[in-house]
Amino acid sequence: QVRVVESGGGLVQPGGSLRLSCAASGISGNSYAMGWYRQAPGKQRESVARIGSGGTTNYADSVKGRFTISRDNAKNTVFLQMNSLKPEDTAVYYCNVVRAASIYWGQGTRVTVSS
Repeated sequence: QVRVVESGGGLVQPGGSLRLSCAASGISGNSYAMGWYRQAPGKQRESVARIGSGGTTNYADSVKGRFTISRDNAKNTVFLQMNSLKPEDTAVYYCNVVRAASIYWGQGTRVTVSS
């Protein structure tokens, strides 16, 4: 059974940084994509950043230049380094793993950007 667990959320001031981690277990090999999504109160879940099995990345326009996604294949882990955080980045951040026709989601980690 595939399990996806996020960590690293918290409260940070505007302009600050946070690093989110997402660990996948129960999955073998590295032929899967991983991604970060977020859902702010009253809004739909949106894609933030994705990284393919070969390391190809893509980002939402709203986070380009501020967020960096990376992965450690040996540990089945993906990271999201978030710099220059803004209040509008406040949301619950979710990680997913996409392998063939299967998508696995974590429970989310809350990020609050506020002074």
